[in-house]
Amino acid sequence: MSYIAITIPAPQELRDVLVAQLSDMGYEGFEERPDALVAYIPETDFEENNLMGLVGSHGLDYTKERIEQANWNAVWESSFEPVLVEDFCGIRAGFHAPLGDSVKHEIIITPKMSFGTGHHATTWSVVLLMRDVDFAGKQVFDFGSGTGILAILADKLGAAQTRGIDIDTWAVENAVENAEANGSGNVTFTQADNLSGEGSGAYDVLLANINRNILLVNMGEMKRILKKGGILILSGILQEDEPAIVKAARAEGLQPAERAEREHWLALSFIAS
Repeated sequence: MSYIAITIPAPQELRDVLVAQLSDMGYEGFEERPDALVAYIPETDFEENNLMGLVGSHGLDYTKERIEQANWNAVWESSFEPVLVEDFCGIRAGFHAPLGDSVKHEIIITPKMSFGTGHHATTWSVVLLMRDVDFAGKQVFDFGSGTGILAILADKLGAAQTRGIDIDTWAVENAVENAEANGSGNVTFTQADNLSGEGSGAYDVLLANINRNILLVNMGEMKRILKKGGILILSGILQEDEPAIVKAARAEGLQPAERAEREHWLALSFIAS
């Protein structure tokens, strides 16, 4: 599969909005450079007219580049640095030196084209909220698993079984590879775009780092597959989207619990009643 890389010279204050809007258009990975935002989308999903309208509405321009799957490692290795979520979790590539005692948990990933290197504020915030959740012996579901970081961390925190799904088969393949690299034997990933195949009340913890629209559409289904008293952690939420997310969650019997904020993005946790 080939991807299109879009480079948008954008001021810092616009980048969070662009990431949210581009996510809604199907862009799956993002890279922040000092002078630009780079977004990646499968070539088969790329619609230039939609992109031109979006970028033009902000008074910006862009350049595009076609990237073959085989060239992806060279793209991310040139700029990927380890990520530290306080002293709780470190995320690094295989070519980085071990992080040692600086963090309690260490995750090794090769992200390829999958979203979720830990650099984006949404992933960072979910990891932070996971620190205060008891995963020991729990059944965990990762909705939109990307590189598998959150599912792998759940496994390291003692989950009995973690299941992840993603709409992108490439992401699933990548997540499986990353789970193997981390020795996460109780984690499985499959390709799916909805929760209809999941049993009611099947999970103790559900993680969903996607985007506002998908979260809202699937709020009822996420509640359905959670056990009573189960924990739902959501991200991909801009600050201004918080009221809509909380309102939709309350309507399904999900009560707000914890909150983490980073760079105008939020992660929110809820308890299923």
